Amino acid sequence: MSDTARLSVDIGGTFTDVALDVGGRMFTNKVLTTPQAPEEGVMAGVRAVLPEAGITAADLAFIVHGTTLATNTIIERKGAHTALIATDGFRDAVEMGYEHRFDQYDINIEKPAPLVPRYLRLPVRERCNATGEILLPLVEDDVRALVPILREQQIESVAITLIHAYANDKHERRVAEILQAELPELWITLSSEVCPEIREYERTSTACANAYVQPLMASYLADLDARLRAEGAQCPLFMMTSGGGLTTVETARRHPIRLVESGPAGGAILAGRIALECGLDKVLSYDMGGTTAKICLIDEGRPQTSRTFEVDRQYRFTKGSGLPLRIPVIEMVEIGAGGGSIAQIDNLGRIQVGPESAGSEPGPACYGQGGEGATVTDADVALGRIAPEGFAGGSVELSPELATAALDGAIARKMNLDGPLAAFAVSEMVEENMSNAARVHAVEQGKELADRTLIAFGGAAPLHACRMAEKLGMDRVIIPQGAGVGSAIGFLAAPVSYEVVRSRYTKLAEFEPDGLSRMFAEMHDEAQAIVAAGAPGAEVEERRIAYMRYIGQGHEIVVDVPVRDLTEADGAGLKAAYDQAYEELFGRVIPSMQVEILTWALSVATVQPPTDRQDDVPGDVAANATGQRQLFDADQTDFVTALVYQRDDLAPGMSLPGPALIMEAQTTTVVSGHFTANVIGAGHMELRRKTGDTP
Repeated sequence: MSDTARLSVDIGGTFTDVALDVGGRMFTNKVLTTPQAPEEGVMAGVRAVLPEAGITAADLAFIVHGTTLATNTIIERKGAHTALIATDGFRDAVEMGYEHRFDQYDINIEKPAPLVPRYLRLPVRERCNATGEILLPLVEDDVRALVPILREQQIESVAITLIHAYANDKHERRVAEILQAELPELWITLSSEVCPEIREYERTSTACANAYVQPLMASYLADLDARLRAEGAQCPLFMMTSGGGLTTVETARRHPIRLVESGPAGGAILAGRIALECGLDKVLSYDMGGTTAKICLIDEGRPQTSRTFEVDRQYRFTKGSGLPLRIPVIEMVEIGAGGGSIAQIDNLGRIQVGPESAGSEPGPACYGQGGEGATVTDADVALGRIAPEGFAGGSVELSPELATAALDGAIARKMNLDGPLAAFAVSEMVEENMSNAARVHAVEQGKELADRTLIAFGGAAPLHACRMAEKLGMDRVIIPQGAGVGSAIGFLAAPVSYEVVRSRYTKLAEFEPDGLSRMFAEMHDEAQAIVAAGAPGAEVEERRIAYMRYIGQGHEIVVDVPVRDLTEADGAGLKAAYDQAYEELFGRVIPSMQVEILTWALSVATVQPPTDRQDDVPGDVAANATGQRQLFDADQTDFVTALVYQRDDLAPGMSLPGPALIMEAQTTTVVSGHFTANVIGAGHMELRRKTGDTP
């Protein structure tokens, strides 16, 4: 086994990306995802990339994996037959939700159906209050009476969510003990483990989602691990989490819901590392693959994070129309805009792109696998942005004729447009959708975009990055090395980490340092044990967080807590830090308003090696073109001649003006006429707006 060979695999909706780092040399591969058996795509990618590096699976020291399987299982409603056990009188909390409409003026809104139907939401008598005091002991006969029902209904997995279990988990654990004794094959999820936080609906929704995906994810992970072992791998297998860290397979089997955004998290980690390499304080991460596009704000190398996430949004990706999950997650906006997104004319005669996707089966029309819908990839082929030969490293042969035919049938004839204009219209629509998503996300976070640098990666992002920058008024774009498999490369830079969360209501006016210190000590032990299992003996760093708000407000602000035993003086310190954060976000503070803390979080992560700052390299060496192609120009709405360059031929210091195409195995970078491309330190491609060109 080598100490330097590290492998990562990212399963997307269309492609499965593989990245292999051997002593600093990167080898990448992209294969079509196999949705019916995702592990087949993983193994195909692994078997393709290992020979390129001249090693075998036995030489691997480290494997990390991210997957959309948990997300897709929820969206497609293909999870386990699941039951919910709740406190008597509270079984409908998961369906009542927030008791408000996410769009109050639309009388036809549809919310996602609960993962557990009402007849399988089973009550038991017990009650604790918000401080954990037992008001009504658990009636154990109620639990035993559920056993025949669970057997009769052939329940595979159970979520146990009792009222205020975040404050006292005694009853949840006792219910689990009774059920496990009678039904040893039953998968059991405790809300006090997966989401020990206040907010009943979100805690219940998260527990149900974890129970719903657990049997499938556990089976998949066991099968994948066995396949890798059979291939000769002897190293540990880690899973990427939604929060941007790595965890062990065993932890992932217990809490698979933490994997729902694992792929996009890897991309954000990559963008953060590149920001540090290039000395960029403010960047916008732009990850566009085959199925979705993800946008993330990153400040000082650290992505924005959150405790909430929605899956299975039903209403044009509108916030509030999905199932809420309370898990550590990197804050980003995700829309159905990828290479496989299908373009069509809606009822109002407008071009609509996504969220439906052609996926990998049958894929875009140009794949020649039976797909008939016109997709973004078909438009890119018709516009000259993608060379049919060598697409996805040669794994897919594209047909320009099929792309043109699909666009003609779906768009051109219906809108009386010629072929190139129809393709351009599709491209403009998807780019405008992504730009709007970025603008809305920035406004929601209280951030500006114009002074940021766009970091674009994923198979499709470099094709659209220049146009995105033009629409957003940005004058700098970075296309990293290996951009086509950016998320997989980001996995290799992620730390082994784990976050523990506890709800403990605290008014700053009644600050209790001793009790909080004991709570943090318990949280540290739990997180440290999980990290040590994945990275024994590794140096770790710890972060503590308080989620604070003015009394009566509905949303909290993240404030860092000192990593030590707390003192009385820390109450005033937290208040000062809260005031500063609140003023930065809203422009003012409320002087006489008391502050409260609902939730505390502690994360432990392995210390990553420092990121070396790459010196700027003057772009004063002209690059040599290898050919030319006809490329559709947005300004002229016609084809222009663009020089073609091979990225492998470019070295730091080389410069090339747009319009140009920079080809590499996993993607193509389109340099518009408004930009000049320069190869900077670390081999990244920097696209800068030309002198005198104003946004």
